Amino acid sequence: MSAPKDNAECVYSIYVQTGYVIKGGTDSKISLSVGDAKGNQVHVPDLESWGLMKEGYDYYERGNLDIFSGRGPCLSTPLCSLNLTSDGSGSHHGWYCEDVEVTATGSRVPCSQSLFYVRRWLANDAPPYQLSAFVDGCSSPSNAAAAAAGKRVFGGERGGGVVA
Repeated sequence: MSAPKDNAECVYSIYVQTGYVIKGGTDSKISLSVGDAKGNQVHVPDLESWGLMKEGYDYYERGNLDIFSGRGPCLSTPLCSLNLTSDGSGSHHGWYCEDVEVTATGSRVPCSQSLFYVRRWLANDAPPYQLSAFVDGCSSPSNAAAAAAGKRVFGGERGGGVVA
């Protein structure tokens, strides 16, 4: 695990895959937080504000791979937790998120890449009837060991993280 220098700023690149399920897209505002094993987090209150797609692009639509980038404080690596939240607004609030990949890098800071399998609805009208998804790859000893060994895949069927 690597600790960044105090006040170091990193660039975060975020890839969000919306599922191919019918009505899987949304018009809601999505927020995201990523964290390290020490409990430090970078919070993006409106992920679309970090969007890199062309002007007028419709984010979070069925089958889309949306790309975002922004700057924030460097965290210890690897990044091992993800909190994804929909505000439930818009005429179509339900959203099916397949996965989120986060890469962080900075000057004299090791690059960190983590893939979080979300694989669930963020909706009030579809199971599990919640507007947030938390993928925790930090708290489980087996996940911490896997992360330290360079295996940074958390949640869902392919990872060992807890999806709450």
